[in-house]
Amino acid sequence: MDIIIRRAHPTEYETLGDLTAQAYLDDGHLTFGSSDTYLTVLRDVAARDARAEVLVAVADEELLGCVTFVPSGGPMADIARDGQAEIRMLAVSSAARGRGAGETLVRECLQRSRDAGRSGLVLSTQPSMRAAHRLYERLGFVRTPERDWKPIADLTLLTYELTF
Repeated sequence: MDIIIRRAHPTEYETLGDLTAQAYLDDGHLTFGSSDTYLTVLRDVAARDARAEVLVAVADEELLGCVTFVPSGGPMADIARDGQAEIRMLAVSSAARGRGAGETLVRECLQRSRDAGRSGLVLSTQPSMRAAHRLYERLGFVRTPERDWKPIADLTLLTYELTF
């Protein structure tokens, strides 16, 4: 199976928003479940794509997953420092898990970061996202606990960085 990574098309925003929200719900990553207000943010692919780059993994015309790539600062950057790129909201549909879509998306972000002359790529992740942690570590990311942060009172996000 050949996975293609490309920018999301506006006609895909709604589907990608649902895919992202469902991935977070299915894996129990939302503090308040289906009533979590973060679902609105996860579903708003158009807003993310207007302020960053939403990349999508596609195989045989099937949308497998997506990630928000923040090449340099701006309103979508949570923890990126000067010269760093950031990724956010990596999500793979449950039907596509184990097919390499998540890894292919992250590798594309790494390549785009290097191509843009960034000094590294950073990300935040929830403690419960253990499969993602294994992926990041396999690709060379290291934990940066000094940068961990709390977007809301009951949630500490863990941070990772890969320096070039």
